[in-house]
Amino acid sequence: MQMVVHQAKPPATRSWCQALGVASATLYRRRRPRAVVEPRRRMVPRALAAEERAQVLEVLHSERFVDRAPGAVVAALLDEDQYLCSERTMYRVLSRAKEIRERRDQLRHPTYKKPELLATAPNQIWSWDITKLLGPAKWTYFYLYVLLDIFSRYVVGWMVADRELASLAKRLIEETCQKQGIREGTLTLHADRGSSMTSKPVALLLADLGVTKTHSRPHVSNDNPFSEAQFKTLKYRPDFPERFGCLEDSRSFCGRFISWYNNDHYHSGLAMLTPATVHYGRSGVVLGRRGAVMATAFAAHPERFVRRAPRLAELPPAVWINPPIPEKAAS
Repeated sequence: MQMVVHQAKPPATRSWCQALGVASATLYRRRRPRAVVEPRRRMVPRALAAEERAQVLEVLHSERFVDRAPGAVVAALLDEDQYLCSERTMYRVLSRAKEIRERRDQLRHPTYKKPELLATAPNQIWSWDITKLLGPAKWTYFYLYVLLDIFSRYVVGWMVADRELASLAKRLIEETCQKQGIREGTLTLHADRGSSMTSKPVALLLADLGVTKTHSRPHVSNDNPFSEAQFKTLKYRPDFPERFGCLEDSRSFCGRFISWYNNDHYHSGLAMLTPATVHYGRSGVVLGRRGAVMATAFAAHPERFVRRAPRLAELPPAVWINPPIPEKAAS
């Protein structure tokens, strides 16, 4: 009888496996090199042969069918007593050849750059917009045009009309630039993308005046925040009517509101100064007078002020539309 002698495992390997709690068979199995098995595509008995797929592609690439959908190709061939394959199979053949895509020309929206505008003094950047005011009957409106200086929040020009027209906007801009003494190349006019704002008459006028124009991105109200905030102040006034009786009624109300807004409204974004005070350079005098009053009050009763003397809010040195994001914050 032939005896079979089993070779003993190396004692070091056996002791390592015992110490790690791993079976020695597992160790040897993992050491054994694995054969790389190529995945095999399962062939469906009813699938087209390679020659048939090539014939389908040749038909689809032909001048007659190159611009037609597979469903139309199948229908045309059936009318000629021919059948190559189903519509779905044609799509499979095209997909395998990486020829499936949208054949129609798709509308590609342009990439709109975020406007970043900086004003450090009045009459550098104006924001303008048009808002609707309800008329006396349903579906009747009046249109309020407003030009606003973003540094001072001062309404430099306004108009109420019974329609929205580029010619009216052109006249308002031209008259306001003359009234404010705007020199060529010193002003940027920012607006949204309304029909009047993007019209050719307004664009040509701004080019003649040497005024740079910028526009908000579509559907982004934050790109024109100052005009939106000013309209909100108008429409949230306690005396703002639900409807205006006539055009003269709306003009009278807007005239009173804009006079109040420019000359009597203490603006929280302007250190509680009025827009007219900032626009015409009187902010230093007014803040100095306020500081003297507060200093007198502190000297008279210092115990009424906690820790330190009172400090007035300061006028912002610059006003941004979309200030640039620092690189660290952006990352």
